[in-house]
Amino acid sequence: MTAARILTRTREDLAEFLRKHREKITPEEVGLPRGRRRRTPGLRREEVAALAGVGLTWYTWLEQGRNISVSATFLDNLSKALKLDTAERRHLFLLTHQRLPSELGKTWCSVPPLVQTLMDDLPTRPAYILNLRWDVLAWNSAADKLFNFSDHAPERRNMLWLLFTDPAMRQRLSPWETQVSQMLSSFRRDFARAAQDPTIDELVDELTKVSPEFKQLWKTQEVNAPCQGVRHLYLDGIGAVAFEHTTLTVDEERHLRLVYYAHKGADTEKQAFNEWVVG
Repeated sequence: MTAARILTRTREDLAEFLRKHREKITPEEVGLPRGRRRRTPGLRREEVAALAGVGLTWYTWLEQGRNISVSATFLDNLSKALKLDTAERRHLFLLTHQRLPSELGKTWCSVPPLVQTLMDDLPTRPAYILNLRWDVLAWNSAADKLFNFSDHAPERRNMLWLLFTDPAMRQRLSPWETQVSQMLSSFRRDFARAAQDPTIDELVDELTKVSPEFKQLWKTQEVNAPCQGVRHLYLDGIGAVAFEHTTLTVDEERHLRLVYYAHKGADTEKQAFNEWVVG
């Protein structure tokens, strides 16, 4: 399918999407009088235009699928005028800008029970859930054996805090310096995304005061792609072990991610690790 055909189809979809949602809203829902001479259901175009703060001609062109440029601010106003929910608002941005809206992140602290069940069904595969602040919200037994999450108070059960303040975590990562630098540069993306969340600022401020190493690394301003690849960990009784790891999104709206580790090595080494985890 050519780019021109895709764009034409998108505009047609946009026109239909706007019309359908405009017709679903009654005047009373937005504080307008119904009047006696309405021939079509829902709101009129001029009413939507007024609610969104644009001229009738401009909105009409948009609903007709014409090739016009619109701002993110206008799309947000239009989303409110049409009473779009989160999924519908994102769909509007995709149809209009061919990308999702940029949204400031928030720190969420609850995990769906099914996600915990999923992790528990992986008894020899360490897995845990992080929010945007890198609080460790949930984990399975293998992750607890590896990182000792349950040994820490809930307010200190934060991956970034543990990386720079917990001696056991420092010993676990081998070598610590290289891996923690990469992880910190990955965290910086989340720090920027949560620009209006004071709790993430408080975490960085506190780590700057208690960890000279964090303070020095934080000044480098390095930013990496999401953490994935190979992580080297030192296990008592086994030695250095390589793990493949990746991050999977489990709730995009709440920025909840599952971090998953899988032992990378020969079958005999995997068996030794499995026995270490359950032992």
